[in-house]
Amino acid sequence: MMNRPSYLEQLSNAVQRSPVTALLGPRQCGKTTLARMFGEGRDTIYFDLESQPDLMRLQNPELMLGSLKGTAILDEIQEMPGLFKVLRILVDRPRNRTRFLILGSASPDVVKNASESLAGRVEFVELSGFVLHEINAESEQILWLRGGFPRSFLAETDKDSMAWLEGFIRTFLERDIPHLGISIPSAAMRRFWTMLAHYHGQIWNAAELGRAMGLSDKTMRYYLDILTGTFMIRLLQPWHENIGKRQVKAPKIYFRDSGILHKLLSLPDDHSLLGHPRVGASWEGFALEQTLQIVKPPQAFFWSTYSGAELDLLFTVQGRRYGIEFKFNEAPTVTKSMRIA
Repeated sequence: MMNRPSYLEQLSNAVQRSPVTALLGPRQCGKTTLARMFGEGRDTIYFDLESQPDLMRLQNPELMLGSLKGTAILDEIQEMPGLFKVLRILVDRPRNRTRFLILGSASPDVVKNASESLAGRVEFVELSGFVLHEINAESEQILWLRGGFPRSFLAETDKDSMAWLEGFIRTFLERDIPHLGISIPSAAMRRFWTMLAHYHGQIWNAAELGRAMGLSDKTMRYYLDILTGTFMIRLLQPWHENIGKRQVKAPKIYFRDSGILHKLLSLPDDHSLLGHPRVGASWEGFALEQTLQIVKPPQAFFWSTYSGAELDLLFTVQGRRYGIEFKFNEAPTVTKSMRIA
């Protein structure tokens, strides 16, 4: 187990500020571990909503939760969507001092329900896998190859890491997606996900993917919505400002975890990764995701024109705009695109 002090501080500050804090992220990224670390030495009570005994304790949630003090941690909140309205009632009581920390995995509905039922009462904290500032400098290559999921990154060998990633992918397709009430054949979603790996770092083209799979554009967008809503894929939107240039208006696709990307591309070790035609795109996505997880800008974009000028990442922090290009190169230089931008 690795300590994650930056996330602990972020979580502690959110709980102090807001009556409800939602800790979100994909399965197995360490949400439960972080919540238990947060609870150490504090007045907290923990409920696992996938546990039958804990569900029994919450048969009358308003009565049970309304009697608590300190912080109540509700893990896998998507298992009891009715709790969102109960939490709104409780936090609106004049004498309420209880804080609620809710954890949600692999469910686009968690954000929707929390935003609608707890508007103005909830603060969101998104947890990723491990990022660069949490590991030793010499482990950077391991993080790139295996990704940031704790059990993948901390595996004894690359082979063990890839075996864990395969199990994660299978569980996600065969259990997690159906558990959300989504009826899609796991083989079809895996094929789509694998094809998407070859488009990593490229402009999203639903029609092209639809032709390759023999499915409609609408179906491709639906599949993509599932993967973005479950923290698997990042859609990076284009920046539009300079109307004097013909700019790209479709989003780019990035895998949020490099380990999953490499597993779907059948790149089990450094040798296969460094010799693959998509190594540059893999590095670009890895560096981009690391930057976003560390800087945490409120919004992020890319900038691209049809003439070929491009910035991989564009964001604003404290009123100052930053543009970044990511290149897998031992001697990077300032490019023409950066001068134009």
